Amino acid sequence: MNWVAWAIVACEVLFWVVVLAGFSARYLFKRRKLGLFFLALTPVLDIILLIIAGVDLYNGAAATTAHALAAIYISVSIVFGKSMIHWADERFRYYVTKLGPAPVKRYGLDHARHSFKGWVKHVLSFLLGGGILYGLIIWIDDPARTDALLSIVSLWSVVVGIDLIIASSYFIWPRKAKG
Repeated sequence: MNWVAWAIVACEVLFWVVVLAGFSARYLFKRRKLGLFFLALTPVLDIILLIIAGVDLYNGAAATTAHALAAIYISVSIVFGKSMIHWADERFRYYVTKLGPAPVKRYGLDHARHSFKGWVKHVLSFLLGGGILYGLIIWIDDPARTDALLSIVSLWSVVVGIDLIIASSYFIWPRKAKG
């Protein structure tokens, strides 16, 4: 595994570390500003990853799947970041501090709509990440060095299509409450 791949792993781990540190500061230690500081570090991790991948490519490295995953990671973080933090916040408050209401369980049309909104976010993430990848392909201007980036865009478009089928299926076969 190359160093860009390790940077992605490190950024993902650090993302959840700073999120948990933010929630702990906010709810367990009643330090709201410190909690906000930690949560504000999440986009900084994206910038660091972008710099790492960009410097590696600038220095002549052939674009690898790890570089493509860095673009995906950044776009997913930008598009889904707020909702991921909200999702984690809701669960932290309920399961760790016992202060908040139980996380919402969605069924029927509500679940289908929520899933479809998630698919729309996936498309936005794909457009942003695909734009980053195509920008890198144009910037590097060497098909031999960017083949991995193009293949990831192709694979990701298939994944977006599968996600659409799954999201649409909830309108046809809605999720039912257990029991």
